[in-house]
Amino acid sequence: MAIYSFGFHQPQKTIYIMLHFSIIFTPQTTSILVTFCVKQHSTKMASKQCTIIITILCLLAATTAHDTPSKQDKTATVVVEGKVYCQSCKYFGSWSLTDAEPIPAAKVSVICKNHKKRVSYYNAFETDKNGYFYAELKDFKMTHYLLDHPLHSCHVKLVSSPLESCNLLSNVNNGINGSPLRFENKVVYGKNYEAVVYGSGPLAFRPTNCDPETTH
Repeated sequence: MAIYSFGFHQPQKTIYIMLHFSIIFTPQTTSILVTFCVKQHSTKMASKQCTIIITILCLLAATTAHDTPSKQDKTATVVVEGKVYCQSCKYFGSWSLTDAEPIPAAKVSVICKNHKKRVSYYNAFETDKNGYFYAELKDFKMTHYLLDHPLHSCHVKLVSSPLESCNLLSNVNNGINGSPLRFENKVVYGKNYEAVVYGSGPLAFRPTNCDPETTH
């Protein structure tokens, strides 16, 4: 906001013009407010001076508005993270991940359905060398701020494993039915970027060949 005041005094003619010129910026609009009062002995002269001053102030407003960069809205993004393992034969048939090994290049899918049970988002993601996936849900949208929230609408499922020795789907942490997201109180910040990170899983594939004597 900027406030300007001007006054004039001329011999034998008292002309005092006070203007309060306010420029208010918001993300949506720029407002210009001008208020003034005139104490005069010569109406004609005061009117002329007032016109000049308002013209100058409008030019100042245009310059100020041009020089002030508009603040860009931050892009809010949803991220889902988790890990994919190969379950140990020792715990085959259970949900235990003791002695499990991470699977690089395993694929998982993130699917979201809105409150009308329609698919609102779907994409597949691949784990890194440590079996970790970081699924950034670009273009994810909510038509209802509560019912379509990721915690309610999104799930993670196993898709495929590159290991021939460990590619059987398992329902550990609902890897087949759809593992729900959990709130981790984790936010990633960047320039004009903000990502809320949720967790899911961990998920696991099962070995294709396990000695019955080593399984529970």
